[in-house]
Amino acid sequence: MFCSSSVPIHLLRGAVAFALIAAALHFNSFGPLGSGLALVAAVLLLRGCPMCWFVGLFLTLAKRREKIKGAGH
Repeated sequence: MFCSSSVPIHLLRGAVAFALIAAALHFNSFGPLGSGLALVAAVLLLRGCPMCWFVGLFLTLAKRREKIKGAGH
């Protein structure tokens, strides 16, 4: 459910989401609408909270490891 198709895509989604969170906190002078939209976009990219993103990262890594193990045998 949480994992992505590849690790680089998952990391890219996380980097953009965390940048949006930082922008929402730093540029709150644009008002609550701008900050709110940035936070909503970040939550969508993270597919939930930051912890959900980390769980997804570990699941994506595990899925990748299984593929590599399966290809070796």
